[in-house]
Amino acid sequence: MDLASAKMIGAGLACIALVGAGIGIGNVFSALINALARNPAAQVTPFAFLGFALAEATGLFGLAIAFLILFVF
Repeated sequence: MDLASAKMIGAGLACIALVGAGIGIGNVFSALINALARNPAAQVTPFAFLGFALAEATGLFGLAIAFLILFVF
């Protein structure tokens, strides 16, 4: 196996974090809709945006690692 193919495989494996981020964001907003449907007066939106930001950050870290593998090493 040459270096270019190993880099592509490594970058693809690093992008698995993006799948987890998508699942996490879906869970955050499904819980937000569920909470607001049960109690419309609840102030849970800031917590939902915090959960969204944390879930998205993990995906962006995985994407950054994939770019590092592709273009730096």
